[in-house]
Amino acid sequence: MAKSLVIVESPAKAKTINKYLGRNFVVKASMGHVKDLPKSKLGVDLEHGFEPDFITIRGKSKVLKELKDAAKKVDNIYLAPDPDREGEAIAAHLAELLAQDSHEVYRVTFNEITKSAVQEAFKHPGHVDRNKVEAQQARRILDRLVGYLVSPFLWKVITYGTSAGRVQTVALRMIGEREEEIAAFRSEEYWSIDVDLIGKAKAPFTAGLREIDGVKAEIGNGEMAQSLRERLERSSYRVLDVEKKTRRRKPTAPFTTSTLQQDASRRLGFSAKKTMMVAQQLYEGVEIEGEGLVGLITYMRTDSVRVSQEAQTQAQEYVRSAHGADYLPETPNVYKSKGRAQEAHEAVRPTQITLDPERVKASLTKDQARLYDLVWKRFLASQMSPAVMDQTSVDIEAADPDAKGKSCLLRATGSVLVFPGHLAVYGGDNKKVASDAKNGEKNGEGNGESIEDRLLPVLAKDEPLTLTGERVRPEQHFTQPPPRYSEASLVKALEEEGIGRPSTYATIISTLDARKYVERNAGRFQPTELGKTVLRVLVQGLPAIFETKFTARMEEELDRIESGEDKWASVVDDFYGPFRSALDALDAKADEIKKELEETTGKNCDKCGQPMILKWGRNGRFLACSGYPDCRNTAPAEGVTETNEICPECSAKLVIKEGRFGRFLACSSYPECKYTKSIGLGVKCPKDGCQGEIVPRRAKKSGRTFYGCNNYPNCDFVTWDRPVDTPCENCNNAYMIEKVRSAGAVLKCPACGAESAAA
Repeated sequence: MAKSLVIVESPAKAKTINKYLGRNFVVKASMGHVKDLPKSKLGVDLEHGFEPDFITIRGKSKVLKELKDAAKKVDNIYLAPDPDREGEAIAAHLAELLAQDSHEVYRVTFNEITKSAVQEAFKHPGHVDRNKVEAQQARRILDRLVGYLVSPFLWKVITYGTSAGRVQTVALRMIGEREEEIAAFRSEEYWSIDVDLIGKAKAPFTAGLREIDGVKAEIGNGEMAQSLRERLERSSYRVLDVEKKTRRRKPTAPFTTSTLQQDASRRLGFSAKKTMMVAQQLYEGVEIEGEGLVGLITYMRTDSVRVSQEAQTQAQEYVRSAHGADYLPETPNVYKSKGRAQEAHEAVRPTQITLDPERVKASLTKDQARLYDLVWKRFLASQMSPAVMDQTSVDIEAADPDAKGKSCLLRATGSVLVFPGHLAVYGGDNKKVASDAKNGEKNGEGNGESIEDRLLPVLAKDEPLTLTGERVRPEQHFTQPPPRYSEASLVKALEEEGIGRPSTYATIISTLDARKYVERNAGRFQPTELGKTVLRVLVQGLPAIFETKFTARMEEELDRIESGEDKWASVVDDFYGPFRSALDALDAKADEIKKELEETTGKNCDKCGQPMILKWGRNGRFLACSGYPDCRNTAPAEGVTETNEICPECSAKLVIKEGRFGRFLACSSYPECKYTKSIGLGVKCPKDGCQGEIVPRRAKKSGRTFYGCNNYPNCDFVTWDRPVDTPCENCNNAYMIEKVRSAGAVLKCPACGAESAAA
């Protein structure tokens, strides 16, 4: 039998597939895309139907030569990139470059890299799906038109290096509008009152005030709270009603891309980008002891919650064996996908349920093991029976003897987990996760709830009760603004609004970070001054283009291209006409907009006396003389702050300055003396014998902040986590590190792992 050439994207995937195909197949990797639009120009012919000018990516010549040489020696070529639009585009470009009369070119797809799935796919090869290719091509062209035509306008009015994106700007708008909501929010005071009671069972419990004389309890100030406290302390109590009911909590569906990113963020602290990177490794294959090279999860870019009959049957058998028949539902659980989900795909699930997390843990990296554990448990739980809880609700009358006929209503609730069901696998053994999920739901983020509330004693209708414990406890509260987006809640919001698709969420967030349009405060996004300025220009100037509903409609148009309902060129044409007109009108006002962005400062130039104004440069805002170009004087936007430290090189005073990487110490006699020094965190270097101090630094390649000793290179202490000058209460370690979680920042001891709340 003649040999066939198989082409995938990555070497890891090639290695895994090669294991499942016989010696009559040669498997090679294209190393991702082989063609793209040129970086140096628009690459779209605006005069001739928006035809794209896809060129071979620089640096791919060696790979392509190897593929072409291999193609000459075979009769058939099988293109096996990932089963999505990007994979289809890669396959299409490879087909164009490698097609010859001497052989057939086939397209094969599989949702999981297992022996059975791969071999079955090669039994039924197809051809490149042109609708998918054109949908990807339309997205690429639309993104190029927005990016390459709007960004030069931003360079004119703000600064070189700023950019716009068809989807990223809408995501930034969502973050910016949330910030405006927070700024406009006015907190209001309110009070709650809890009462400690005891009945015949002599077991104390707590009830909360719900109604005052038949009206919902709304306590707006301390005076009212104190008056009610006095009233409740002299009241007599009896049980009005006891209601008991059984609640069944159903399991959640297996992961889609979005829900995987959300849970990995909340439970593991993974960024969307990190989640997708680790998931790709698990999908493409990992060497497992005793199993060889195995693809551990199905394809991770999906919006479908469908699972195959085979996978569902395997899960049921595993549940029956590991937990018992009681943990299986009466009928298998089937989940419905949202919107226009691609049902040809499956949910993200383990390829073999028998490869449980403990069995493969030793063969995986720490991050791989944690993410696989999440995927495996979520899928298994999705096929299990509901959790059963007994819930009790007790209504209590508080009769005021001084106000005959008037009373307050209190309520106490409690529940107990009777049967864990799916919670035995995913969530039932982690009350903290459940509590975090409940808090997240209040903020529009979670989908969970508390697993087990406090238990109530046995109470009977008309049973008298008396005050006990701390008796009546008023507590002051203030209404809270809507929370800033975390990675998890932003991904959820993007999905709900129809912005982007499963493959794009991580890229959207990474782009906002890279452009420095957002910064993170306790793990939540805030727009930077640069981000706010970009939004101000684009949302005011092109409101229809960077609007959530419009962007969501464009995603639907791309879906229709893929299904064959629309033609790609007409979709692009419908977009380009109004877009071009709006951009031309905005460009005509560029000078006016630039002038509006300049802010007066009340300071005068120390060289010519004219007013200084705030301008944007590639390193941020700075002060510039309004007399430019006659006077070219500039200064840092934040000015400088004097210190008592002396420059070791020229004995002048050191001052605090703001630079592109934050604050630093510099000599006040600059530019004659160029001495600089990092500002430390006030934490001594923990290495034995080192007298240095920990300072923040910036990684050259990634730009990510890390922390190291200022005695480098004599001391090589470094950490990614910010050290805090707080000793550990558990083991007396000299310092703690700051960890950002979904619920906020915590302090963790690097020595013993103990955690405490951050100040």
